[in-house]
Amino acid sequence: MEEIAQVYSRALFEVAKEHGKLDVVREQLGQYADALDRNHDLAVFFFSPYFSTDEKKEGLRRTLEGADETFVNFLETLLERHRMPAVFRVRAEFERLYDEEKKLLPVEVTSAIDLDEATVKSIGDRIGEQTGQTVELTSKVDPSILGGIVLRVGNQILDASIKHRLDQLRKHVAQA
Repeated sequence: MEEIAQVYSRALFEVAKEHGKLDVVREQLGQYADALDRNHDLAVFFFSPYFSTDEKKEGLRRTLEGADETFVNFLETLLERHRMPAVFRVRAEFERLYDEEKKLLPVEVTSAIDLDEATVKSIGDRIGEQTGQTVELTSKVDPSILGGIVLRVGNQILDASIKHRLDQLRKHVAQA
């Protein structure tokens, strides 16, 4: 299923890029996948073999009235080939391709207390300088880490929390 998603997302990405509609298609793909995820009846309709492809296309046209034609054509292709359940994986792969194209790097800063905006921005700026990418910065508070911070940069984690250090100390004591 992963290979199918990669092929379809790459095709959608290339067509959207060629027509200068990357942002529009990304937004609409996200909205559509979210709608399917939230609405069980809608998902059953589009995923079920009990409804014909023509019925699904008609439902798609009604649901996506005013949507970008490139995106609608893509979804119709998924319907015709009975690949609609892959839409969630297609979205994830499309997001990866989009981030790579735009040189976006998601960074999440987790701290035990609420950090001021200047501190969080400073962390994001330093990471952006070191990686040469545009940082998409988010921050959250998790009192369970006790102190310090946890940085998630892309798919890597730097855990400089007190909780992590205590866990490491606990492991060393247990081994001794």
